[in-house]
Amino acid sequence: MNYLIVGAGLYGATFAHEARRAGKTVLVIDKRPHIAGNVYTERVEGINVHRYGAHIFHTNNRHVWEYVHQFAEFNRFTNSPVANYKGELYSLPFNMYTFNRMWGVVTPEEAAAKIASQRAEIRGEPRNLEEQAISLVGQDIYEKLVKGYTEKQWGRSCTDLPAFIIKRLPVRLTFDNNYFNALYQGIPIGGYTKLVERMLEGAEVYLNTDYLAHKAELDALAEKVIYTGPIDAYFGYRLGALEYRSVRFETELLDMPNFQGNAVVNYTDRETPWTRIIEHKWFEFGKDGQGNDLPKTVISREYSSEWRVGDEPYYPVNDAKNGALYSQYKELATAEKDIIFGGRLGEYKYYDMDQVIVAALEQSARELGK
Repeated sequence: MNYLIVGAGLYGATFAHEARRAGKTVLVIDKRPHIAGNVYTERVEGINVHRYGAHIFHTNNRHVWEYVHQFAEFNRFTNSPVANYKGELYSLPFNMYTFNRMWGVVTPEEAAAKIASQRAEIRGEPRNLEEQAISLVGQDIYEKLVKGYTEKQWGRSCTDLPAFIIKRLPVRLTFDNNYFNALYQGIPIGGYTKLVERMLEGAEVYLNTDYLAHKAELDALAEKVIYTGPIDAYFGYRLGALEYRSVRFETELLDMPNFQGNAVVNYTDRETPWTRIIEHKWFEFGKDGQGNDLPKTVISREYSSEWRVGDEPYYPVNDAKNGALYSQYKELATAEKDIIFGGRLGEYKYYDMDQVIVAALEQSARELGK
């Protein structure tokens, strides 16, 4: 066997596809009982449920967009979340609809003047997320739509979070509810699991297989390992555990056709315990594969939590302390023989889906000599 690929998510599936195209033999393993990693979708009452949170494919990279279309047709879904602050509803990203609802302003000039007056108190370079947010959108929007949501998401005060987390916050003086500034956007028709299945066609796949628990025997099966699990877990946390934020989901099937009228609603007050509610059917416009309206709906409440060993790691906490610890683990990784560390957990890096695919394509090109 040429390659043992640890992890059947997008990175592992992309590498597996490229290796098979190059005539290599691969074995893909995953400790979960399913393929597709965090983009796994499961069909419930005709609805493709995003089991690990909302995944909306978006990219400016035409090559990646064409690449994923080999494996699935994509619909025209556009991410337009709604913010719920104690029953008040606001458009996201922050745009003229938001400003009109917040302040009653009608023109872009009025909105810009209102923001300018509210951010005047921030002098010099923002020192933390709170100051950064106020400098971008003013005090009112920060208090209602940023502060509570962000503190729930990160489990820390906004004054203790670095400014860079929110530097790219979309703020528009237009009536544009499209969250992503991306040329290409959509959801694979039939769900992500189907897409990853196509990527893995022809590869041998073992599920419910814990690589670290059976490392020696699994390593012996292949010439080289592609490892997409947590880099600190690979080394037995010998230098300490890297920090992540984790997410817990409470998913319900409801006997009604429409719960909230939108795929994503963020709850931005601090008192509501969940960060957002996903209504999965709206990712595919409330229709089944034949274009029929679906009579039921599935919702997922998302709760953000501090990660502990044994939990599912989601978001790396990319601060200076964790960056320094990751650098030490990376040094250990470069000394390992016949193993490549890749993906969100292997590289301790937040990746959008298109970025994961780019990283896997670049790594496979280096490795396979393309």
